[in-house]
Amino acid sequence: MPDVPNLAGEGAIYITKQLKAFRSGERTHQQMSIIAQGLSDEDIANLAAYYAAIKVTVEIPE
Repeated sequence: MPDVPNLAGEGAIYITKQLKAFRSGERTHQQMSIIAQGLSDEDIANLAAYYAAIKVTVEIPE
């Protein structure tokens, strides 16, 4: 999905800050603002921990 950022391996603090910014309206995006409004602080913490824990690997083509 080219228009969707890959959050795998992003820092939990960064993800938390961005989701809270979408929720508060400090940061706007048509879809994310709506999604984030439905998230509790616990939801945001869980999502941030999940994405931060994903191990990122890079494969160099031969």
